[in-house]
Amino acid sequence: MAEAAVRLTALAEDLLGKPFPVRLRAWDGSEAGPPDGPVLVVRHRRALRRLLWRPGELGLARAWVAGDIDVDGDLYTVLDRLTGVVWERADAHRDPDSRLRRLRDPRLRTAARGLLALGGVLPPPPPPPEEVGHRAGSSHTKRRDRQAISHHYDVGNDFYELVLGPSMVYSCAYWGDGALTLEDAQRAKLDLVARKLALKEGDRLLDVGSGWGSMAIHAAREYGARVTGVTLSREQAAYARKRVAEAGLTDRVEIRVQDYRDVTDGPYDAISSIGMAEHVGSGRYQEYAAQLHALLRTGGRLLNHQIARRPQTDEATYEVDEFIDRYVFPDGELSPLGATVAGLENAGFEVRDVESIREHYALTLRRWVANLEDGWEQGVALTSPGRARVWRLYMAASALSFERNRIGVNQVLAVNTGADGASGLPLRTRTWT
Repeated sequence: MAEAAVRLTALAEDLLGKPFPVRLRAWDGSEAGPPDGPVLVVRHRRALRRLLWRPGELGLARAWVAGDIDVDGDLYTVLDRLTGVVWERADAHRDPDSRLRRLRDPRLRTAARGLLALGGVLPPPPPPPEEVGHRAGSSHTKRRDRQAISHHYDVGNDFYELVLGPSMVYSCAYWGDGALTLEDAQRAKLDLVARKLALKEGDRLLDVGSGWGSMAIHAAREYGARVTGVTLSREQAAYARKRVAEAGLTDRVEIRVQDYRDVTDGPYDAISSIGMAEHVGSGRYQEYAAQLHALLRTGGRLLNHQIARRPQTDEATYEVDEFIDRYVFPDGELSPLGATVAGLENAGFEVRDVESIREHYALTLRRWVANLEDGWEQGVALTSPGRARVWRLYMAASALSFERNRIGVNQVLAVNTGADGASGLPLRTRTWT
């Protein structure tokens, strides 16, 4: 197996039809590729067998999670160069017959034979243990949603404290206007949401997907709101209740372990949904929008903060990211911004403002990655080596996706406008700026 890196690089370049964008180091110590920059390290031949059995992103992700591949140097540079190649190839295969043509591609068959020679003829390696197991029944039933939320959020509050920092906010921060630290930027985001909702003393706020209670506490402490927070994560709820008690806000904040579909104690003056709608699913989005509309009083406001993907010419060809679905957010779905706005409007909302804060999420994710890398040994001890590697990869890759405009994040302000057309908003809507 001498010079395995040379053989692997040659296979990759033949398949891509261009130079391999990063340097590669193989298990035999050999290296090949451009001399500058970070190095993609293939620690074990098992990584090649993973690619043979699941070509593409999922095979690579499994190899990363298992520690079969690694990066020596800057992870972002390696991911950026590799994903750039992947997206170029994806753009070239958007038509319906692309999959069949790929199977017939002689370069693909040559690459498979080369991987087989280097990786060996053995059964497929078992997936690393953090992969989501078999999921029975239809997606986005109440039971299955509870399981999906538990997989992602019940990793351990101590682990999330390490990654998120003292703010314990797991959504895009809002940078600028003097926000120098992650905590400053998260506080600015919570305040932006409160101001868009025009919260005031005594208002009833429903915080859907309330997480560790940060929005509920901010709204009650800074604006005097009476807040009901709902989450499906029991670990989040226990943590949030403790924080509420320590803040002396138990008379103003209630945290429930409850599905948003089971909330019946409206009407509320305002609803915040921050980073929750991605778990709803496109098939259930109209139900989600209608439920929130029904829970708002006439003139009440909804602030829907949601990640969006880029629209496709043929939406029928959209495929869920396998790595994210199996290792990070089971059953999570991203929709284009236009579909989100249409869903809210179809439920009866009047959409009054849309703000894209895409670049802000890239900055936020890079801070989270830095927190994890700085406390790597602790993070591994709090979870497992595989789980820590999953979080590092998905957050770093997501940061690049936001930076390259492959995904975005938007705050949509919508109003339950009355039958007389009165929205209750001032003529100059953006009074929060």
